[in-house]
Amino acid sequence: MARVVPVVLGVAFGVSFLAPATPAAAHNSLTGSDPRDGARVATAPAQIELRFLAKPAPATTKITITGPDNVVAGGPPAFDGSRVRVPFKPAAAGLYIVGYQLASSDGHPVKGEVRFTLTTGTAADPSASPATAGGTAPTAAVGPTASGASSAAPAVTATAGATAAGSPVPAAQESSQMRGWLWTIAAALLVGALVVGLQRWLRARRR
Repeated sequence: MARVVPVVLGVAFGVSFLAPATPAAAHNSLTGSDPRDGARVATAPAQIELRFLAKPAPATTKITITGPDNVVAGGPPAFDGSRVRVPFKPAAAGLYIVGYQLASSDGHPVKGEVRFTLTTGTAADPSASPATAGGTAPTAAVGPTASGASSAAPAVTATAGATAAGSPVPAAQESSQMRGWLWTIAAALLVGALVVGLQRWLRARRR
């Protein structure tokens, strides 16, 4: 029995650590980017790189880059394992938003965005800048021209996963983390019950 007890406890603790990894591993998430979120860069990079927890599927992954005046500043993404690179075509100095959307292995969509500021180049029209005090979404500026006619900035398709408020944690990721904690608590209770039951059994055997 002295040899059995450590083995049982070791298996129980191993299960408690492995259990939360099962649901969490099913959800992909962003682990880093270049430029990083919130960065201010003086020299425009040739490409934007996004790094994910797991390898994203090209067929279900969408990445867009929009800059000042709603100008599209990206191109077709290139996939390299868990890394995705998108050509960067800067138009002017200002805020650039990299929106991403991909599907996890369990089918849940993962959305988010990375924001960085290019500090060099020709400044964009302030009235058309997507960065406003209230953090509203980018809108095309419409105003009168010198001849009295109206002109609108080029319209762009909705950015995949780009939202107006910062870079919130995706709902799917939050749900995954919650389930991971529940699994951890359940595993801990199971280990405790095994230990108590084993102690009672040993006492009964000694009697």
